[in-house]
Amino acid sequence: MSRRNFWLPRPLFSLFLAVLWLLMANSFSMAQVLLGLALGLFIPFVTQAFWPEQARVRHPLPLLRYSMVLVMDVIHSSLTVARLIIFYPNQLTPSFVIFPLELDDDFAITVLASTISLTPGTVSAHYDSDAGTLLLHVLHLTDEDELIRSIKERYEQPLKEIFQ
Repeated sequence: MSRRNFWLPRPLFSLFLAVLWLLMANSFSMAQVLLGLALGLFIPFVTQAFWPEQARVRHPLPLLRYSMVLVMDVIHSSLTVARLIIFYPNQLTPSFVIFPLELDDDFAITVLASTISLTPGTVSAHYDSDAGTLLLHVLHLTDEDELIRSIKERYEQPLKEIFQ
């Protein structure tokens, strides 16, 4: 590892942490900016031993599309979940679904599981590496096959393109 990488092992993650701190603190004062930058530098530095490999983004343009789809899906799902909970709470049909994975890259699987959990109404509950599946909890399941097809099309296939 070069000297530069030793002191700043994950520059984009450092920037992300600093911005995240400022958003959580809801303040852009000089003290908060400095604290955010300090945390952004300190956390990746102390945790670099726990990062076994550097994720390799093979195709950055699909990553941008993926991010835009995710943001739109989070907004849409938030509104849908709010509507279901407010107007139809007794009609919800929660369920567990076993999602068969085509991904084999650990980082890509982690991004997929996180994406599913970020989208309101769904949570990744368990990863079974032997079976190659994710166990998902869904707040309101109407069609299991459609849910699996949608996740594969909207998230898993783009992640295969991005990371593999």
